[in-house]
Amino acid sequence: MRIQLTKLAHTRSGDKGDTANVGLIALLDEYYPLLVREVTAERVKEHFKGICKGEVERFELPNLSALNFLLHESLGGGGTLSLMTDAQGKTFSTALLRMEIEVGDQEAQALGFNR
Repeated sequence: MRIQLTKLAHTRSGDKGDTANVGLIALLDEYYPLLVREVTAERVKEHFKGICKGEVERFELPNLSALNFLLHESLGGGGTLSLMTDAQGKTFSTALLRMEIEVGDQEAQALGFNR
């Protein structure tokens, strides 16, 4: 079963220079292990292919049931240098929530998701 992250988490994003910062916060603590397992730096990098030119770093924040991602070289040089529409990275949070992950049927049902 494919589940969009909008069903599992909410997000916040911002920037520092040419790096977008996206926090992914589980809606329920039970969702956090699934996010840790499925939302890897590699998958986030693939999701932002064509936008994120640098590496993606992931930080785990278990006490908040959250993950934080730094997407380096994603903002065309940053707010003062870029001609991008969103040079501050504010829409990156919404873009990440559109990512889908694959969850086994039994696990999806245990978490309260039905087909």
